[in-house]
Amino acid sequence: MSMLRFQLAVSLDGYVAGPDQSEENPLGVGGMDLHQWLFELEAWRKEEGQEGGEVNASSLVVEEIQSNVGAYVMGRNMFGGGPGPWSEDTPWKGWWGDDPPYHTPVFVLTHHPRVPLQMEGGTTFLFVTDGIESALEQAKQAAAGMDVVLGGGADVVQQYLAAGLVDDFELHIVPILLGAGERLFDDLGGGDLKLQQLRAIEAPGVTHIRYRVATGD
Repeated sequence: MSMLRFQLAVSLDGYVAGPDQSEENPLGVGGMDLHQWLFELEAWRKEEGQEGGEVNASSLVVEEIQSNVGAYVMGRNMFGGGPGPWSEDTPWKGWWGDDPPYHTPVFVLTHHPRVPLQMEGGTTFLFVTDGIESALEQAKQAAAGMDVVLGGGADVVQQYLAAGLVDDFELHIVPILLGAGERLFDDLGGGDLKLQQLRAIEAPGVTHIRYRVATGD
């Protein structure tokens, strides 16, 4: 059965991106430091077409994240290209070059229609203008029983959490303080979100905590 899940690196003060985000600095000031634990891992480097790398307690976590993924959902800001209608003169194709790391259909939430964008390596970006439920339904159909992963950003994750559509998630808690930026758990209202901790894994530079989500009573 297809599940909806996400994984995000977060600072000790709750930010998944730093302040002053821009096309030149998409993770904001200090935001890249949230992912330093990841970049030297063999499991991550292999997916990026790179050789070598470390093997430690984070390796299992990353391998699990990469497995059984049939489709992704992400927000317009995560895909990039700025707000407003899509430019026809210099069409934005994402941050990841001609061969993005997804290798599956990716459903991008946007207010502005755009024809699907087929990239190298099996990634196709499809642009959804009729809301989060429609994007999830389309993604689950495309995933054909495999999991759907929320790619971000925080606003999209909050919408799916508030709607009770997320099954579980993993936080990679990094021992830094960003002080400002994009917070993960803002705008979720009262205490309707119930979480069950499934595991905690300590690793160099990061602690991985996985939760199952249950909303309501």
